[in-house]
Amino acid sequence: MSATLPSAPDPARKARLPLAPPGFDWPAFVLLAAGFALLYVPVYADLANTTWATDEQGHGPIILAVSAWLLYERRHAIAATPYRPLPAVGWPLLVFAALLFAFGRAQDVIMFEVSSQIVVLAALLLLFRGAAALRAAWFPLFFLIFMIPWPTAIVSAVTGPLKAAVSAVAANLLYQLGYPVGRTGVVMTVGPYQLLVADACAGLNSMFTLEALGMLYMNLMKYTNVARNAALAILLIPIAFAANIVRVMILVLVTYHFGDEAGQGFVHGFAGMVLFMVALVMMLVVDKVLGLFIPGAKAKAA
Repeated sequence: MSATLPSAPDPARKARLPLAPPGFDWPAFVLLAAGFALLYVPVYADLANTTWATDEQGHGPIILAVSAWLLYERRHAIAATPYRPLPAVGWPLLVFAALLFAFGRAQDVIMFEVSSQIVVLAALLLLFRGAAALRAAWFPLFFLIFMIPWPTAIVSAVTGPLKAAVSAVAANLLYQLGYPVGRTGVVMTVGPYQLLVADACAGLNSMFTLEALGMLYMNLMKYTNVARNAALAILLIPIAFAANIVRVMILVLVTYHFGDEAGQGFVHGFAGMVLFMVALVMMLVVDKVLGLFIPGAKAKAA
C-alpha cells in the first residue's frame, strides 16, 4: 500500500483579489463615477471626432485605457493606505480643477479640459484617503499626461526641426547604401518618387508616444534604482529618434522598390507598428546594457 503524497501548489493558480476592497463604499463610488462621466465623456467624444482621429494623436485612447487599467490594478493598494484625508489641500485643488475645466470648455481649449481630469482625480484621492493614496496612484495619473493634446504652436515649433533631422539622417544613410536619394527640407526624392515626411512619421507626438511606452515599461518592471530609471528615461529620446529614422527608411525603400501606392497603402500603416517594435527592441537592449553598470533592483511583490 503506497502513501499518496500531497500535490505541490500550482504557482500559476494565484488567489484572485475581490473586485472591490473590503468595506468599499459602492454608493459613493457610483455617484462620483457618474459625475466624472458626466464631465468627461463629452470631452472624450470630442477627442474621438477630432484629435484622436488623426495619426499624430491616435495614441490618446490607448493612454486613457492603460491609465484606467493601472488605477484598477492599484485599487487594493490605494484602499490599504492610512485614512488621513487632506481636505485643506483637496478642496482647493478640486476647485482649481473645476475652474480649469470650465475655462477649457467655455473657450474650447481641449488641453485644459483633458488636463483637469488629472487634477480632479488627485483631489478626490486627497479628500477620501490622503497623501498616501495619491502616492499609490501617482503613475496612472502621471501617465495621463501623455494623452494631453499640446498647443499646435508648440508642436509645430518642435516638430519642424525633428522632421528635418530625421529626413537628413535617413537620406544620408540610404545614399551611403547606394540608393538615388535626395532631400530638400522634409521632402525626400528617391528615383522618380517624392515623399513628404509627415508629422506622424517623425514629429513631436511620435516621440511623445514612444516616451510613454518607455515610461510604462519602467513602471511594469518596477525598478527601484532612481539612476537607472533616469538614465533609461533620457535615453528613450535618442531611441525614439532612431526608431523614426528606421520608419522613414522603410517607407522610402518600399516606395522605391514597389511604387508609390505600396508606400502609401497598407505598408504605411504597418511602418507605424514597425516603429514601436524597433523602439521596444532598442529599449530592451539599452535596459540590459544599463543593468550591467547600474543595479536595477525591483520592488518586492506584495
